[in-house]
Amino acid sequence: MVTKAEKIPSEIKSERVDDIPLLLAQLCEMRVPELMNQCFPTHGNWMGLSLGHLVTVWLVFILSQSHHRLSHLRPWAATRLQSLRAGLGVALGETDFTDDRLAQALDYLSDDEGWRAFEDALNQHVLRIYDLHDELVRLDMTTAKAYGQITADGLLQFGHSKDHRPDLPQLKISVSTLDPLGLPLTATIVRGEKADDPLYIPEIERVRETLQRRGLLFVGDSKMAALETRVHVAAGGDYYLCPLPQTQVSAAQLAELLGPVLRGEWQPVAIRRRNEETGRWEKIGAGFEYTVIIEAEHDGQRISYEERRLVVCSSSYAAVQKHSLDQRVKKAVAESRQLHERKQGKKCLPTQAECQAAVEQILQRHRVTGLVQVTLHGERTERQVRAYKERPATVRVREQWTVHVAPDRAAIQEAKALLGWRVYATNARVEQLGLTKAVRAYRGSPVIERGFRRLKGPLSLTPLYLTTPSRLTGLVRVLLIGLRVLGLIEYKARRTLAQEGAQIAGLTKGLPQKATARPTTEAILQAFEGVTLMGIGKSWYLTPLNALQRHLLELLGFSPEIYHRLIPRFSKAQIQIGET
Repeated sequence: MVTKAEKIPSEIKSERVDDIPLLLAQLCEMRVPELMNQCFPTHGNWMGLSLGHLVTVWLVFILSQSHHRLSHLRPWAATRLQSLRAGLGVALGETDFTDDRLAQALDYLSDDEGWRAFEDALNQHVLRIYDLHDELVRLDMTTAKAYGQITADGLLQFGHSKDHRPDLPQLKISVSTLDPLGLPLTATIVRGEKADDPLYIPEIERVRETLQRRGLLFVGDSKMAALETRVHVAAGGDYYLCPLPQTQVSAAQLAELLGPVLRGEWQPVAIRRRNEETGRWEKIGAGFEYTVIIEAEHDGQRISYEERRLVVCSSSYAAVQKHSLDQRVKKAVAESRQLHERKQGKKCLPTQAECQAAVEQILQRHRVTGLVQVTLHGERTERQVRAYKERPATVRVREQWTVHVAPDRAAIQEAKALLGWRVYATNARVEQLGLTKAVRAYRGSPVIERGFRRLKGPLSLTPLYLTTPSRLTGLVRVLLIGLRVLGLIEYKARRTLAQEGAQIAGLTKGLPQKATARPTTEAILQAFEGVTLMGIGKSWYLTPLNALQRHLLELLGFSPEIYHRLIPRFSKAQIQIGET
């Protein structure tokens, strides 16, 4: 007797498709394979899949699996060959994705001249097809920890770790991004012990080279405020906006600037923004400005220009600082009061000098010197000691010091009045960058920080296991292309929803009714989880796309065809059975 199971064809193939067609379509729309093949010509012995298509598949793997290990690509690709062939429209095999070939690809991508050409061509293409405005550029640096060995000429070195792992060597990445989507424009990989300050000018020059225009606004943190950097930006016909550190505007100078405001002689200008949820305008801070004349040498010439100093108080920043100050005062008072308590194993402070030094150490550690009133009370006691054998009778004198501490309310109020205030410098004109616009521009700085979190999260930049400098450089550059993909997918979806004045629901697991007008790329890619391609004999079948998936493709400007073409000589029945 023949069972029903025995009639099922023995040749059954199954491939998890998920977000592969979407990512391939996005990378091809950015012309990544084409531009990479143009800018990185390979050796005549390079056989099989081209460099551009190899890196494209690797990027799909990284973005889909959040993993960049070289040895893991081949087994992943081996179970998705049909999807990759149909998505790219080229012939490929499992041996195209060995770790040796990936290592060779990284060596090619480490070529600085080829990378500059690729980066310039990619930026020009992306800015044109997505109609992006290139007026505001943010600059910042991050580090990437690694488990490799330190060599004298290698990228991996010990330095100030932004990953809070000073025990591990690292490399440093200087990045420029384009607002409002945080799209990377340029990136430079340097040794891990390099300071941030000298990296700004070379990155600014790379931005000017790739965008081929001036009049840009460069926004950075206080490390960009070095006079040499500000003069370089101004001399080149661009503008800057950055906070000045205390080395340039001390606390005493800030207090002097704020004197008329604190005395109530005049009111600063209110800074407001529109709340996206309520639609109402709310106050986020206040400020005023004054001008100074900057005179400095640049390229052997003496230049002079007017710099605006924006003195701004952020309401949220002030609230955080005031809360922190209250907590530090509270802890300092509590620790100081415990000095005279006798506990097992704890020595008393016998002299006034020792007691005073202990209190000062506590106040300095909590940074509240001058904000706590300290009074020391000494008590002297004498005790008669009888003579014993050869020891004569004596009088023993014992001093006991008690610490009385209390918050100095008046000093604390004066200190709180200065909290939340920062001085920003810019050479932009008032009509170009007013006080409110400048504050909003600087408050967008978390955009670039979010990109760094994505590099170390979904793109798995850290930890690094490679050690060869050329391959480390190539790998970081591959991941920076992936960061562009994440930013562009998110930008396209949000832009379409904003144009339609609509929201999309169904992206939050467990909350199918929750709608948003600002979907993330990670949520969009996750929505395609479970799409499967199955081959039975000579026929192929694709899991039907649901309504949410079709809507997402529409928002991104892609047709469902990018999924349907995975089926060789597909029929309408094969792609629509069970469609929802």
